[in-house]
This record gives sequence, C-alpha cells and structure tokens, in this order.
Amino acid sequence: MTPPPVGQQRLSDRQRLAWLRLIRTDNVGPQTFRDLINRYGSAEAALEALPELARRGSGQTVRAYPQDAAEAELETAARLGARFVAIGEDGYPPLLRRISGPPPILAVKGQEAVFRLPAVSIVGARNASLAGIKMARMLALELGREGYAVVSGLARGIDAGAHTGSIDTGTIAAMAGGLDRPYPPENVPLMEQIAERGAVVSEMPFGWEPRARDFPRRNRIVAGLSLGLIVVEAALRSGSLISARLAGEMGRLVFAVPGSPLDPRAAGTNGLLKDGAILVTEARDVLDALAPLSNLPPPAPESFDEPPDFSAAPATGDDDRARIVETLGPTPVAVDEIIRHTGLHPAQVFMVLLELDLAGRLERHPGGSVSLVQV
Repeated sequence: MTPPPVGQQRLSDRQRLAWLRLIRTDNVGPQTFRDLINRYGSAEAALEALPELARRGSGQTVRAYPQDAAEAELETAARLGARFVAIGEDGYPPLLRRISGPPPILAVKGQEAVFRLPAVSIVGARNASLAGIKMARMLALELGREGYAVVSGLARGIDAGAHTGSIDTGTIAAMAGGLDRPYPPENVPLMEQIAERGAVVSEMPFGWEPRARDFPRRNRIVAGLSLGLIVVEAALRSGSLISARLAGEMGRLVFAVPGSPLDPRAAGTNGLLKDGAILVTEARDVLDALAPLSNLPPPAPESFDEPPDFSAAPATGDDDRARIVETLGPTPVAVDEIIRHTGLHPAQVFMVLLELDLAGRLERHPGGSVSLVQV
C-alpha cells in the first residue's frame, strides 16, 4: 500500500484511527510502520498480524495500541483545534516526506499554508547571549520578509528569538512532546501565537511529556522541514550540533554564525565553520545560497518502497531465522549484505528483521542499515 497521493485522497476516519494505533504501538517506529504497511497492505491488517510477528521474534507478545486510547487522542486533538495529517495527504509538509523515516502521521495545529513556503531552520543555545538572540531574531525577520518560513524547536534562547522574529511572516515550531505539553512552559504564549499565524507540529502523542531522548527525534523534524539550517550559538556538546549533523545527512545546507573564541557558546558554531559550514553574518548569506533551491518545484510525492514478492518466498524455518540473527551484531550492516551473505529470499530476510524489530531486538540506522540490540 502506498500513502494517499498528495491532494488526491484523504484517509477515512477508520484508516486514520488504524494508522494512529499502529504508530503508537510499542516498537513500531516510522520505518517499521512503513514495512508493515508494505507487507500487509493496510494498518488494520498489520495490527492483526502484530502478536504473531512479535512472538516469532522473541517469544513474547506485543499488544496493539488500544483503540479507545487512539480515539481519545483524536478527540483531544479536535478539542484543541489540532488535526492528524498522514504522509501523502494534502497538508503534510512536502520536504519532511523526503527524510529517512518521516513521521507517518503528524499532529498539526495552525495554518498548513506555511508548509508551502520555502523554509529555513534556525537553532542554537538555550542559554544564549543577548547578542545571539538578537542575531536569530534579525535573521528570522529578514528571511521572513523574503518569503521564507522559519522553523525552530520552541526552546528558550535562540529558538524563541527565531520564532519571535518570524511570527508575522510564517514560523513553524516542532515539539518534542505532545502538542498539549509545550516545553518550556514559559513559551506557551509564544506557541499560541505561532499556532494562530504559523503552525506547531509533533509526532508524539497528546499528553506526552518530553524526555531527553525525545529532543533528537524533534531535531530531525526541525532539520527535515527546511532547505537549510542555521546554527547561531552552540557549545561543543549541544543538541544544535545534532540538528546540524542530521541536516547534513539529509542533504540540507548547513550554516553557522561565527562567535568569539572566548565564548564557549560559540565553540560548536566555530567548529562547524571549520568543517565546511557556510559562514553567516547577515541574511543575504543564506538567501544567496538557498536561491537555487527555493526556486525549484516542490518534491514529488514519494511512494512507500516496493516490498519483496512474498508469494515467491519459501517458508522461513527456525534455521533460517538463526542464520539471519547470526549475521547481526552491534555494528550496523546493510540489509542487502544480509541477503547476499545468507542466500535467503529477500522476503524471508525482510520478515525476520520485522519480527526482531517488533520484539525490540533490532535497531535501525540512517541509510537503511540495521544492528542487533545488545541485552
């Protein structure tokens, strides 16, 4: 099954409920969701197959996300003026579709028109200097005047400055928790302003309090929504550097504002410049670099990968399963290498990896590589 073509079809209420249940189920991440839809043709069929798949992967059972919990989340979204947009539907951010492991379904509050603008992300330190915040606000203001949406993460410091500077021209806030759990709480008024004129998005459930490990997931959305990412201030150990790395892996342009070598908040940005990031001292530096990209047509809708031909695959026995597990370890390996090494049918390898994934024994990496979770 492919996601509905952009602007041509919408999920029915029943399909949307099933998609939400599937992505909320334990051990079902974006790539596993994609594989399950490819294998079973629909989220409803995949939900029915989950218990047996997990049992074969570990001998344990996996319970699908309860229907009443998903229904309650849909009701919460409607009450708060938000909605769930599935990948491929009109209203899903077009650039976000093209990243590795895009959220299958995204909670959105605000104006979807902002997703049709070319976008730039601005990120940086939470404990930013006044000069850094002023720079973020100035860049956002000038980029907005030139027709760009500005993306950031609603955090203190640089993020808040970027959102404030672009509030009148279009800004997008990506959140690490549910849309009803903004962090930090002091930015709730800013979030409400953004929702009125721009958009606030999250892949996390309503009611979800953000944890430390949720912020890197949020950072990939911040990077994925834009053509390029600007780091204004960042220490050497900074989440903003994670965002910059992700942006580079996605093929986005990475920009950095230089800072004083005496300020630890500039150590990360100065390091990015040494590694080849584009130097920014004014908005024109960004505009000139992005001009060739922003004039391109939006990316075409991307279908889910074609799954292997399961009808041609022999039954997978315990020995086959053991051979596949033996090829795995803590070092990521490409799936094609597993197929070549074992000599098994691609569908057999595909299914065993899916079983291990649902059992919580498989870790997926950028580029499609996999490794075994060490216990």
